[in-house]
Amino acid sequence: MSTGLPVISGKKAVKAFEKAGWKLVRIGSSRHMIMKKEGMITTLSIPDHRTLDRGLLRALIRDAYLSVEKFSKLLES
Repeated sequence: MSTGLPVISGKKAVKAFEKAGWKLVRIGSSRHMIMKKEGMITTLSIPDHRTLDRGLLRALIRDAYLSVEKFSKLLES
């Protein structure tokens, strides 16, 4: 099984995080989509870009307490 991250847009990442229970709470003035999840201290700040840098995506996945494999499954579903 490949652990490589796909190249995806910020909007596609938001949709996958929503499937994991994260909610889009606002879009900041710098075009970052801010997501929160009930019971979590962490806030995800996802830039509204056509492609997210793989390092940033990996950090967002880690901040959301997900594995890369779990995130990939959320993208596919």
